[in-house]
Amino acid sequence: MAPGPIAKTTLTALGAVGVVGASAAVWGIGIERYLFTVRYAALRVLPAGASPVRVLHLSDAHMAPWQRRKQQWIAGLADLRPDLIVNTGDNLGHAEGLAGIRAAFAPFAGIPGVFVHGSNDMQAPSPRNPLLYFSGPSKRKPAVQSLDVDALDRYLEDELGWRDLDNTAAALAVGGLRIRAFGVDDAHRDWDDLEATATALAGLGDGDLSLGVTHAPYRRVLDEFTDLGADVLLAGHTHGGQVRIPGSPKALVANCDIPLDQARGLSDWTHDGRTVPLNVSAGIGHSIYAPVRFACRPEVTLLTLLPR
Repeated sequence: MAPGPIAKTTLTALGAVGVVGASAAVWGIGIERYLFTVRYAALRVLPAGASPVRVLHLSDAHMAPWQRRKQQWIAGLADLRPDLIVNTGDNLGHAEGLAGIRAAFAPFAGIPGVFVHGSNDMQAPSPRNPLLYFSGPSKRKPAVQSLDVDALDRYLEDELGWRDLDNTAAALAVGGLRIRAFGVDDAHRDWDDLEATATALAGLGDGDLSLGVTHAPYRRVLDEFTDLGADVLLAGHTHGGQVRIPGSPKALVANCDIPLDQARGLSDWTHDGRTVPLNVSAGIGHSIYAPVRFACRPEVTLLTLLPR
């Protein structure tokens, strides 16, 4: 028996939804996750008369060895001629990911840099139910496979010359300025030690600019960094939501307690009457178990710091 008018309308609607869903999946999995993007922004945070400083903010590469397109694109970012690189973690996405990181980061050797860790620098990813992110930040799971974070650190520190900011601070000379940079280990796993960071920062003395660096932008970390005098806050972890509603200013999820309208891009963070710029990178990659980006292109940020 042929379907009636209501049944036909229902079938047509279901068919349209199916086509839209399939098209979105094709775009997100097959196209957008390869649309690597540089986001540009300028901040007036330097002392009067200082020369501009170009900061390349990298985050969440989640590198697997076969991701050569991503490796080549990252390597090409050296053409932006950054003065400083800030890496906010989750570089590895596979047990052999360091090979891909070496290929991607090799042109950055000799450029001053700092980094903090995300949990995926230490633990390989595992499959997760994406719907659980709507119930709040993801829960701790036992490591399926530990990654060689020591080898990663030897590469970043010894070969590239970058400084590790996990629960500590460092002073760097960049563009004639003394920059104080301080950070924490992954706050998503409660590996942050804000007291240790504050103690290390106090031992550095004064600087021309202070950068607060974290992988996961939890409120407690951003608040403390603001209190410690950061002039700029930099974070990753959120992937910008990874899958967003086109045109919406808010992410659907952030996997931490940051407000959803601050889960990607440049915004202001205010605590106890002090406001500082916050840049949350949507990151370059994704878990190998969730190979999709939708309305949220993979990105890095080139921040040009200018005199006040």
